[in-house]
Amino acid sequence: MTLSRSVLREQIKEVIIQRILDGTYAPGDRVVELALVQELGVSQAPVREALRDLEAMRFIESEPYRGARVRQVTHKELTETYPVRAALEELAGHMAAPGVDNNVLRMLESEIQNMLEAARRKDQHGLLVHDARFHELIVEQAGNSVLLDSWSGLRIEAYTLVSVVKSNLDLVAIANTHLPILDALRQRDGDLAGKVMRAHIEHFGNTLFGGDPDA
Repeated sequence: MTLSRSVLREQIKEVIIQRILDGTYAPGDRVVELALVQELGVSQAPVREALRDLEAMRFIESEPYRGARVRQVTHKELTETYPVRAALEELAGHMAAPGVDNNVLRMLESEIQNMLEAARRKDQHGLLVHDARFHELIVEQAGNSVLLDSWSGLRIEAYTLVSVVKSNLDLVAIANTHLPILDALRQRDGDLAGKVMRAHIEHFGNTLFGGDPDA
């Protein structure tokens, strides 16, 4: 089976992030495009695209004539994402719930099922792609472009991947934490959906980091 370039790009991104997290690539180390091409047996295009994505996510930084180097992703940077995300998703749930239709509910159910299947395969990246899409569907349903742009700017999938890789959380349990959100949306109750979504994000952040960005 030949993988598409977009799938290869995502897999290469995960390889690089894993190496940053386990110390294989230390802050300041070069990430050499041609070395990755040779090691992974892929063409230059998906490697270059993965590096470009990781620069946008602020995992690496490029310098003229010096190539790509690993940027330090700090504990503080990760923990500061969660309270902002919690506030945005509370607003999204509040705005989305009253108008949610059965088609959106079916898509959300499908994303939870996909999360569970990925969790049982121990596929962290697969789970988090569907996790991010679950939340994105709700933010889109809110119908506010400024809210969607603000949420997207938090680099949700990338930072959630870093957070999960740094933890020992049960992947099936992560998938199941989305069920109360789905139940609240089924009730079309904006206040309840907002509260459940805020609690979901705050619980995840507190479980991982204990709420102290300077620790």
